[in-house]
Amino acid sequence: MAGRVTRRRFLGSVGAGAASLALSSCALHAERGPDKPNVLFIAVDDLNDWIGCLGGHPQTRSPNLDRLAKRGVLFANAHCAAPACNPSRAALMTGIRPSTSGVYMNSQPWRPPLKDAVTLPQHFMAHGYYAEGGGKIYHGRFPDPPSWKAYFPSQKQNKPPDPVPPKRPLNGIPNTAHFDWGPVRVKDEEMGDRKVADWACGRLAEKRDEPFFLGCGIFRPHLPWYVPPKYFDMFPPEEVTLPKVRKNDLDDVPPIGRQLARPEGDHAKVIRTNNWNKAVSGYLASIAFADTCVGRVLDALDAGPHAGNTIIVLWGDHGWHLGEKLHWRKFTLWEEATQCPLMVVAPGVAAGGVCSRPVGLIDIYPTLVDLCGLGPNEALEGTSLLPLLRNPQAAWQRPALTTYKRGNHSLRSERWRYTRYRDGTEELYDHSGDEMEWTNLAADAKFDDVKRDLARYLPTRDAPDAPGRGKGKKKSKKA
Repeated sequence: MAGRVTRRRFLGSVGAGAASLALSSCALHAERGPDKPNVLFIAVDDLNDWIGCLGGHPQTRSPNLDRLAKRGVLFANAHCAAPACNPSRAALMTGIRPSTSGVYMNSQPWRPPLKDAVTLPQHFMAHGYYAEGGGKIYHGRFPDPPSWKAYFPSQKQNKPPDPVPPKRPLNGIPNTAHFDWGPVRVKDEEMGDRKVADWACGRLAEKRDEPFFLGCGIFRPHLPWYVPPKYFDMFPPEEVTLPKVRKNDLDDVPPIGRQLARPEGDHAKVIRTNNWNKAVSGYLASIAFADTCVGRVLDALDAGPHAGNTIIVLWGDHGWHLGEKLHWRKFTLWEEATQCPLMVVAPGVAAGGVCSRPVGLIDIYPTLVDLCGLGPNEALEGTSLLPLLRNPQAAWQRPALTTYKRGNHSLRSERWRYTRYRDGTEELYDHSGDEMEWTNLAADAKFDDVKRDLARYLPTRDAPDAPGRGKGKKKSKKA
């Protein structure tokens, strides 16, 4: 079996700082006339820090994501508003936190409780942009036609179907549903993500008379990890590096945290069926496939008529556990589930900036409003990242907030993670020496001041659950 290593050991490769950056004045003016900047808005589903530029895994292959990071500012400490597809994406696209909207779970339609919310693409359309999208931008069960003038493949079916192997499951785990991995023997062109990427490439090649907001949603590395064989060939299971995991890691975690981890569930199944190496291979293979799709879109932008006047934002909707904390998937408030990629490339932003300040995906909406000089949306609860695009080392006091289910919140500062569950139990981790969050310091009185300082940023209100909670629970794991 391959050696197991501490996953975030590799984070040091991104570098600790970057020189101050300056935005050109044209990106800061309220209007730029007919050549207002376009926006290429790329989402990658279930992508954690296992990409080269974030250093989360030593064997990953993500050359296109890495070259994109070098073109602008990489936020190496970015976190989701919620560790599940639907609430994370609803918060990002509306700028409204789960604790305000009551949208905490995948099973809750987000539009009814946010019926008056002006989404990010709606705001751009109100300021003269043509907004269109393809692939998974919103949670698949809850598309939002009012957000777009056009969508691929359609306003109701936001994601093209994927081919599947004829005999499933491939991993041999009984009753595994979509928690499966293995090669699907088709060409790249038959995959849904490739179809989305090719659609985006075609749109980027066209000349436009008005500025555009183009959403491109890549589904992999979402489960099931079915991608063409050549990507699995890159990562032979017997050679992959596994995360380093402590068998007693949950001993100092409050009961609610242990319930979220469910070590007797997926993790036990993976170990019992000798699937850990194969699963890591499948996740890495899916990242490599997604990376090629992103690369095609970037190449099309660079070769087309909009290369010099297009802002690029790439984000992942949340992280993903592969055995850390004896857990698989997302749905927790630990680093593996909350951290996600975020990169911003904008005209006038110097290349190669790396920012370690804690930021949230909810900050994307106000950032794009500032970058494109649009009128404000007073409902937004995020904070513009413009100061950090100017200088990645600028002062930044606010921690990133992640919420999972009602009343459970986690705050990530540059050094600390502080989690308070709905019953008042707590976790506190010091990332200066405990990047894997193995030692819960919350019960140690000498850290009371740290907890009090961070607790100032907890939501003052937890909105009641939006309608839909509890319906389709089995389906909710698929998003």
